[in-house]
Amino acid sequence: MTLDVGDIHDPTSAAYKKARRKYWKSTRNRPDNVDADWTPFRAAEKKYKAKFPPPDLSSVLDLAAADPSRAEETTRGGWRGRSDAVECTEIFLHDGTGTGDRRKAYVFPGTPGLVLLPSFVPHDEQRRLVRWALRDHARSPNETNLDTHYVLPRQGLWNDYLRVRKGEMQDVEVIPRAVLQTPTPATAEATPEYTQTQAVPPGPRQLISNEPASPDNYAELARTPKLPAPPSQTLRPVPTSSLISKLRWANIGWYYHWGTKQYDFTRGPGEIAGLVRRVCKRAVEQIPWARVFAGGEGEDGWGNGGPDWMHWKDTYEPDAGIVNFYQTKDTLMAHVDRSEICATSPLVSISLGCAAVFLIGGRTRDDPPTPILLRSGDVVVMSGPACRRAYHGVPRILEGTLPPHLEGGSDEDWEYYEEYLRGTRINVNVRQVFPKGFNPLLDGEGR
Repeated sequence: MTLDVGDIHDPTSAAYKKARRKYWKSTRNRPDNVDADWTPFRAAEKKYKAKFPPPDLSSVLDLAAADPSRAEETTRGGWRGRSDAVECTEIFLHDGTGTGDRRKAYVFPGTPGLVLLPSFVPHDEQRRLVRWALRDHARSPNETNLDTHYVLPRQGLWNDYLRVRKGEMQDVEVIPRAVLQTPTPATAEATPEYTQTQAVPPGPRQLISNEPASPDNYAELARTPKLPAPPSQTLRPVPTSSLISKLRWANIGWYYHWGTKQYDFTRGPGEIAGLVRRVCKRAVEQIPWARVFAGGEGEDGWGNGGPDWMHWKDTYEPDAGIVNFYQTKDTLMAHVDRSEICATSPLVSISLGCAAVFLIGGRTRDDPPTPILLRSGDVVVMSGPACRRAYHGVPRILEGTLPPHLEGGSDEDWEYYEEYLRGTRINVNVRQVFPKGFNPLLDGEGR
């Protein structure tokens, strides 16, 4: 699973010439006015997704560019933004170590509630999070994108993959679920009466525009049928080693139902790993929220009780989320998170592995987005009504940007994690579905 990036920025390189040939071929018959109707957000997505010519990142905020301790990191892959590319304000985090070390964070006047914590996760903790995501979390009972289509080993696909790489087992084929007509582990456990006829009919995935969740409509949303997605009927058995690169996400906590873009509360509250919970709580507790919302956001969008950021140190409790496994060709298109009942509490996003361009705009795609380069160990916190309801996405994973602190070392089996990470960005994205004190069974006829 090696990744040969080449120097896409060097016009004499094979990688550059290959990208140019593909570009010429794909644009040969493209109309001149193809971009006439693009919104500002769509135009930005297209700009940073472009394989040729490589996008210019001089307008992308890259705070690592001003940090001498990350100098080698910013040279990786030829991808480097500017530390002054976007207007932002430096603030100091509360000292969480007792050493008097005042670490910095950054807030953005154009997006109240957005906080960037560069290099917040220490190097050793990044490695532990990577191991947790692949080895401990992407396995039963936590559903992944592959569970719909394949009968995965209960001990986890990654753990079998490690055994294959170390010569401890044969590279056995993983069987498509449609061949055996079996439900996913989570579905079978939650609904023993499950049969294939209860699944969504096969066909193209339908676009869903979900209604924003709130305590007022929770009962109605909870009663919406959450049918399981149908397994693909065309897949063939595939070796374990070939399937690992197709892993895209693993659910955390409350189960998110992609077909309705709502949580399926009938499956119960899944577990939030202690390691992840500690990182998220540490970030929320150390942010000086009075500085974040110093300009005020008014009362709109905060709910009946008004702004509650002053209580987050006590009321923030992560209970859902997702681990995203992005390969370098993957993107996350512009979207808005509308599924959480608690629509203003902090959403904590942890970056691991390769760097990425992150875009965040406003309430519509017509608002020009702010581009931010996120590197391994960076944490983004989205909070408050304006930020939590803002369009955001990831148009580009930047190839060749694995930082030096995730290379080498004597950690057991780390060579296999490092090899995987060379073409991967892992994003641990955690949020709070329910306001503290909200009982989904009593307050909303949950079941």
